[in-house]
Amino acid sequence: MTVDTNVYPMKEDLGKNLYRKKTYYTLVVEQEVLAKDKDEADQKFLDDGGVDHSQINHEITTNKNGVETFMVDANYTDSGDTEFIGKVLIQEDEDEPDHGDIIIDGYANEQ
Repeated sequence: MTVDTNVYPMKEDLGKNLYRKKTYYTLVVEQEVLAKDKDEADQKFLDDGGVDHSQINHEITTNKNGVETFMVDANYTDSGDTEFIGKVLIQEDEDEPDHGDIIIDGYANEQ
């Protein structure tokens, strides 16, 4: 039986053994979104957030000194709660009350 591998042995490799090891990594993705409420934010995270699985490929691995990547995969395991961070407000200018900087105020109420 021939083994399916990305390692290409040469004549000088005769007698060597082929080994394979799976290593599990934890990847953390923390994203932010502006939304009118938590429900809309959750929907945006579901529809338009997360990991682009097409980018989970051999290019994220190190391959040198005879080490070759056989497989790369990523699987969803868990997520935290959607957390309120702040509200978009105008920080009014004392001299010009109709003008001000648009800021995200972390002390503002979510409502």
